[in-house]
Amino acid sequence: MITSTSNGQVKELLQLQKKSKVRNERNIFVVEGIKMFLEAPRNRIEKVFISETLFNKKKQELDLEGLKVEILSDKVFSYVSDTKTPQGILCIVRQKKTKLEEIFRQKQAHLMILENLQDPGNLGTIVRTAEGAGVSGIILSKDCVDIYNPKTIRSTMGSIYRMPFLYVENLEKTIEEVKKQKIKVYAAHLQGKNNYDEENYKSGCAFLIGNEGNGLSQEIAEMADIWVKIRMHGQVESLNAAIASSILMFEVCRQRR
Repeated sequence: MITSTSNGQVKELLQLQKKSKVRNERNIFVVEGIKMFLEAPRNRIEKVFISETLFNKKKQELDLEGLKVEILSDKVFSYVSDTKTPQGILCIVRQKKTKLEEIFRQKQAHLMILENLQDPGNLGTIVRTAEGAGVSGIILSKDCVDIYNPKTIRSTMGSIYRMPFLYVENLEKTIEEVKKQKIKVYAAHLQGKNNYDEENYKSGCAFLIGNEGNGLSQEIAEMADIWVKIRMHGQVESLNAAIASSILMFEVCRQRR
């Protein structure tokens, strides 16, 4: 059992929690909580860290057989946890790489394309909603927040394991590739010509979603085939990026039902 916060594995866990560079260099990330552990693909779990109390209470229920397990004292576990009320279990999981071609293989692709999204909670909510709405995949510009940020991971509620996604170096070039697949590209934009529910999304479609504060850059917005808007009441100009994305995703889902 690890009882010291100066232990090498404890230091490594803290690095993985805090630094995206370390996570990406090693192609791993950290998930925390019982639900996130139970939903993690067993073949991608590298190691499990569990508090002494939880191990003594639930080691049978958690089915740890066949996994590398390290027990931490409750004090040390609280030290490495990224949450205010730790549940007592953390695990290191291997990242899964998705290629653009894999997303294109899906019939009538339904894509979300995110430019410079910065809020971890927004990204996590989009990932979770995307799974629920049957989205084929998520494409992120290289300057988007790290999807393996602990706050993003928690917001996905397990969808991180199942939702295909990839970061791209050149978003403009990638959008061109999307259009070559006969996927219609829509920009969620305040100056949209039509309301979002006036379009037909039954064939391949992709939505461009911009930065929380500034929206889409002009260069990316101009690559869309059509600009659409979500009509507002009152004095509200726009919606949170995750909320707007959810409305659009589920409109596609509704039309294809």
